[in-house]
Amino acid sequence: MAFGAIIIGDEILSGRRQDKHLSKVIELLAVRGLQLSWARYCGDERPRLTELLQQTMASGDIVFSFGGIGATPDDHTRQCAAAAAEVALALHPEAEAAIRTRFGSEVTPLRLRLGEFPVGSRIIPNPYNRIPGFALGLHHFLPGFPEMSWPMMEWVLDNWFADLHHTRAHSEASILVYQAREGELIAFMEALEAEHAVTIFSLPSLSTAEQRGYIELGAKGEPAVVLEVMQKIRAEMSRRGFEWVVAEDTRPA
Repeated sequence: MAFGAIIIGDEILSGRRQDKHLSKVIELLAVRGLQLSWARYCGDERPRLTELLQQTMASGDIVFSFGGIGATPDDHTRQCAAAAAEVALALHPEAEAAIRTRFGSEVTPLRLRLGEFPVGSRIIPNPYNRIPGFALGLHHFLPGFPEMSWPMMEWVLDNWFADLHHTRAHSEASILVYQAREGELIAFMEALEAEHAVTIFSLPSLSTAEQRGYIELGAKGEPAVVLEVMQKIRAEMSRRGFEWVVAEDTRPA
């Protein structure tokens, strides 16, 4: 199954805050042998967010959404999720219990609004302050605060999707090819992909005063196939007279 991420908030798009979620999502998936297939950014605009959620709910992918589940006027994610799924919002009994436990005699209607989720949702426990997130189908809606959302995502992955961990062998390898041009390697890359069940990638790096330009050329897929393909890539680059080094050997520890 594919995994996707939605990162919500005008503050991300305006630059007032820098997104930290994308790199962490990739990390949390990777340690479980999983990969992120796509990511989307969206501002706090109800029609656009509702349309995005309609599209992603129809995809059948497992999605983690970050941000906009609070109760302030600029938080629209709960409402948009309900609209996209064509269901109503209602106070979830487990969310209500968690909120009442958290605030005791200081519970207010505004605080209870934090537990209004689309009908049919399941709650996602929040170890930071007990105010839960929610899951609707394969979509998992988490707060924008990393201190809350990242442990919540881990809980979802380990409790609801443990059967997907490390189910597909996958590896990635590459070399840095100096003074090469992508255009002269395209036919070779296409031929490799046609012959082997792998993805061939190239990432150019321009020359600077400190280093020569190079292309990071590699393959990703099933480990044994990647190993075979990388042997062919190294042999072909040597045959063409290019200097190359294994990419991992050049990266800082």
